[in-house]
Amino acid sequence: MTSTFPSTNKTNYLILFDFDETYYPHKRSQSQLEKLMELEDFLYILAREHQVKIGWITGSSLEHIRYKMELAKLKFYPHFIGSNLGTELFFITKNGDFQTSPEWMKKIKRSGFSSDQVHHLYNELKNTYGIQLQEQTQHGQSPYKYNYYYYMESDVRTEYDLLIIKQQAKNHSIQVNINRCNPKAGDPEEAYDVDFIPQETGKAAIAAFVKNYYNVPYNHTIAFGDSGNDIDMLKSVKHGYLLQNATDEAKSLHQQIAPKPYAEGILYVLRNLFTTKEVGNVCT
Repeated sequence: MTSTFPSTNKTNYLILFDFDETYYPHKRSQSQLEKLMELEDFLYILAREHQVKIGWITGSSLEHIRYKMELAKLKFYPHFIGSNLGTELFFITKNGDFQTSPEWMKKIKRSGFSSDQVHHLYNELKNTYGIQLQEQTQHGQSPYKYNYYYYMESDVRTEYDLLIIKQQAKNHSIQVNINRCNPKAGDPEEAYDVDFIPQETGKAAIAAFVKNYYNVPYNHTIAFGDSGNDIDMLKSVKHGYLLQNATDEAKSLHQQIAPKPYAEGILYVLRNLFTTKEVGNVCT
């Protein structure tokens, strides 16, 4: 039975993870799963003894997260999940109940984001600019995140099209996330993820929100990711790390990289931060 990491009234540190290909390895080799179990045990100690709050901020939906947790036989939920690319926020109680955040939902509603907005933008990109976006039907759409693939053409045409997508999204008051697809996570080669979401949401926005919610000092914030859509989140914390298995695109945008992949890399970084001598002074 899956439970939640221990929780204390006071929060001293905040550790954030992207889920796919960061916390959760899609290959699920025996060695990867053994390291993942080791990571869970280490995070359990940090949560209990050092007042650490743990969160997953991911492009996946709750449904897909639960499915992947079963595949990997994960033992613990984090304290919160920012799902669907940081457009939904759920706090998880000790009993495993998922609770939405009224404050976060107010932010969503203020944005005025709607499916009509997105469909109008999609049709404009197609009919006016000849930009073809393919709906990511395998992931499903959510009320606050619409996923598409943009398949690369020539370098010049791709650069032009991506600029147009960004500009027109801005004109429609829609936030857009664009990054190279990661085939390791099941995405196609030679394509970009194009995600339309409400303004002032996303991974970095969730990170800022929970930092304030738990009243954690900036110097006590840590995050891990593997792809281009993690970069803003990594730059929003004091200690933001890509893992060794990160995409080339991500590595070109962020220089702090763990020397090992997946849970092995996470453990390497956290053990260096939370050593016996450094506990109490870590992240200062």
